[in-house]
Parts: sequence; structure tokens; C-alpha cells
Amino acid sequence: ALPPSFIAKKKRILEQLSIPAAEYDDLSPKGSVDEGIRVLIDEINAIEGCVTTSSCAGRVSVFLEGRRKVDDGSEEREGELEGREKSAGVGGKGGGGRWLFVSHDPVQKDGEKSWIEFLGMQSTDVQDLQAQMGGVLERRLIHFKFEPMILHVLTASLKQAQNVLSAALQAGFRESGALNLVASTAEPATPMVGIRTMGLTLESVIGFERDGSEICMIPEWQLQNLIEVSNQRFVENTKRIERFRMLSKEIDGIAAKRQGENGDWEDPQIRKERKRAQGLERARAMRQKQASELPE
Repeated sequence: ALPPSFIAKKKRILEQLSIPAAEYDDLSPKGSVDEGIRVLIDEINAIEGCVTTSSCAGRVSVFLEGRRKVDDGSEEREGELEGREKSAGVGGKGGGGRWLFVSHDPVQKDGEKSWIEFLGMQSTDVQDLQAQMGGVLERRLIHFKFEPMILHVLTASLKQAQNVLSAALQAGFRESGALNLVASTAEPATPMVGIRTMGLTLESVIGFERDGSEICMIPEWQLQNLIEVSNQRFVENTKRIERFRMLSKEIDGIAAKRQGENGDWEDPQIRKERKRAQGLERARAMRQKQASELPE
């Protein structure tokens, strides 16, 4: 039987996922489940002992980092920048930073805008840029980042967590792992599996803020190259997602194969011996039955 706490959490999460995308909101810039992994999310949630808690299909982002501490150890006030968009710090959150560009799909530029403008920045001439570079370490920097899929799956048991983690690692999400392996209450543990890979991640500092403006400090061609590399990584990310999706379909089958007569995990060698003993017992019973049916 599934732990009651897991059943309650899964029910609550599935109710939230059933809300139309236009009405759903969370702390991410997009605020909803990415279309690229919606089918995967639904398939994982259809597994009895699994439910997804957070996800990102992969994204390209450009963001202004949050404020840094000043020399006296204090921080600038959060509200000093008025009229800004959703805040984002060095990882994309907090500290008064903000998103300049986010895409969960390969990036294609339309229109006559340069890549610098398309990604929410301004260009400046080389001499002006060189004059500004001396104090760049004291400025808030602009980061370009590609991140592959990340997915968190709450599982109902250690066995279920092992199945999900095995599928993730085989699919190429090599930095995947699990937390909460030991129960903190009377109920069984409900591990959280994080599915991720750092091998596809790409990050570069591409600009800085000056007087309220976001200035790009790399040339147009270099920015375009970052986009092209990111688009290639989107392709590989999609391949790994599809591999994980195929492997995740086998999770219920794997669980069934690993269960003993009482529903507990069973070592393959012990299972083999048990099946052999059962076969011998059936053969003996059959011989006895045949012997009893022979005429005297």
C-alpha cells in the first residue's frame, strides 16, 4: 500500500496540474509545465508510485544577476529598482536581478533586430566599452545560460526511487540522485529523485549593467555562436528526454519483476531458487496425483 502522505501529495499536485496553463502560476519565469515535456509528465504521473513536483524541459536564458554586498557588508535595498520585471539573482532569483530573455525552445531570431537587441541588451562602441571594463567586477553582470532538462519526481518507496533513478542514469542524466531515503516519521520513506545532467550546461558572462541599461560586452558574432551551440544542445537534450521517456514506461514492469510473493523486493538469485523449488514441488505433486490414480 502507498503511504498516506504520498497519496495526499500526489492528489494535490495532480489537481494543480489539471488547471489550464493560462491560469497556472509558479515561481519560474514561464510559470507552467513546458510543452516539450508535458507528455512525459503525464506518463510519469500515471505510474502509481510516482508524481512530478517540479520540472523544466530545458532553456536558454539571459539574466541580470542580483545585487552584491557592498564594502560595509550591507546590501542595497530590494526596492531600489522600480518597475522591474520578475526578480532574478545569480542563479536567476532574488536580489533585484531580472530576466532579459528566456526560451524553452531552440532560439530563432526574426525581424531585423541584432542578436544583442533580441536578447534584451544594448551595444556600445569599443572605446566606450574599454573605458568601462576597469570597473566591471564591481558591476552587476549579465549571464547567458543554457540548461538541460531538470525534473523532480516524488516516489512512494525506495524501490520506486531506484527504478526512476536507474532510468535517468541510463538515459544520460548522469548527475541524477535521490534524497529523503530514510523515513523521518512512522510512515515509510518517500524519496525525491532529481533528474539532471551538467554535461550539456553552457554559461558565459556576456555583459553588465550601466546606469540602468544592460550593455553587451561581446561581439555580435560571438553571441550568435552561443545561440548556435545552445540550439545544438537542445537537440541532444531532446534525445535524452525521449530515452528517459521510453525507459520510464518500463518502470511498472521492472517493479513487478522485482516483487516477491509478499510484494517486497526480492534478490534475483533468491527469486530463481524460489521458482525452482516451486517447480519441483509442483512436479512432485503431479507424480503423487498420477500414482494415486493408477488402478490397484
